[in-house]
Amino acid sequence: MQDFSFPAPPTAPDTAELRAEVRDFLATELADYPAAKRIRSWSGFDADFSRKLGQRGWIGMTWPKEYGGHERSAIERYVVLEELLAAGAPVAAHWIADRQSGPLLLKVGTEEQKRSILPRIAAGEYFFCIGMSEPDSGSDLAAVRTRAVPVEGGWQVNGTKLWTTYAHHAHAMILYCRTGSADDRHGGTSQFLVDLTLPGITIRPIADLSGARHFNEVVFEDVILPHSALIGPEGNGWAQVMSELAYERSGPERFLSTFVLLVELVRAISGQSSSDREVEALGRLGGHLVVLRRLSRSVAGMLQNGSNPALQAAVVKDLGAIVEQEIPEIVQQLLATEPDLRSSDSLSAVLGYAILNAPAFSLRGGTREILRGIIARGLGLR
Repeated sequence: MQDFSFPAPPTAPDTAELRAEVRDFLATELADYPAAKRIRSWSGFDADFSRKLGQRGWIGMTWPKEYGGHERSAIERYVVLEELLAAGAPVAAHWIADRQSGPLLLKVGTEEQKRSILPRIAAGEYFFCIGMSEPDSGSDLAAVRTRAVPVEGGWQVNGTKLWTTYAHHAHAMILYCRTGSADDRHGGTSQFLVDLTLPGITIRPIADLSGARHFNEVVFEDVILPHSALIGPEGNGWAQVMSELAYERSGPERFLSTFVLLVELVRAISGQSSSDREVEALGRLGGHLVVLRRLSRSVAGMLQNGSNPALQAAVVKDLGAIVEQEIPEIVQQLLATEPDLRSSDSLSAVLGYAILNAPAFSLRGGTREILRGIIARGLGLR
């Protein structure tokens, strides 16, 4: 049985000044940003906004200064993240690079990779997408079939990646693929740093239920990668991906995706005499968010200390998805509001977006079934 504790989040210098600075910045930058756009938050792509965050020193906050970082604490970074998400800021451009691609390179990348890539990420000028999921393999990353084989001068890659968020705007991908025997489900995989402008890469958009086209299918046809593209030791891909997923599954985005809808609900209820049912629902949701925030901050501290809290991150992700999917349902139960993406009414438009995107909350970052399997194994139940 694995350690299943959630230690107290790390202490940090007083963050009130930083929080106030972020709020003042967002009040100006998002002054004319409607709720219908704010609900998209970490799915909202705005390269200029990401560059402004980079100029403020709010990307790569915990990284060493020699790689463009700012050597601030995990909790200071957390303050910035939750303020951005609570305000509904468009952070998708830099999000993946800051959250997991950069930390992975910092941990196992070569010195050349660190010096050439990390400063550009921290400046908000270099964006990444994730090359993990594939057709027919679902959330079973050990079943990947995209393969890289050694050739003269490097590696030749063939295969397909799916659900690749903002690949059409990204500069690079961290590709997880097979480099060894298919029978070695874990030890036969590696990761590569891929320049998405290379010949042989085709990026095709996939529309979601709301009509947005941030998902993509990325096809590799005889793509040649240099030897220097390998990230970490050959055959270490599975261990690296598991470490990476701890970053992906545990952040505040796992329970703040529908926070803007909760704000609109509070606004609607506060304009009238609230019923006991409404007060009870808001209190329950507030309690859930407080607990999730505590768990998430604990994982942030463990990551800062060099741990691999994959089990704890899976818990945060699964519980967060449950709460995020409940919020649109509760709004519909409490208010007679019809969801409509094109409505001029903020609550109706935000509710429409949340309902169409809520099914994905228990899919992205690992399906509920996969996560609960990880938790069960960690507890020694299977």
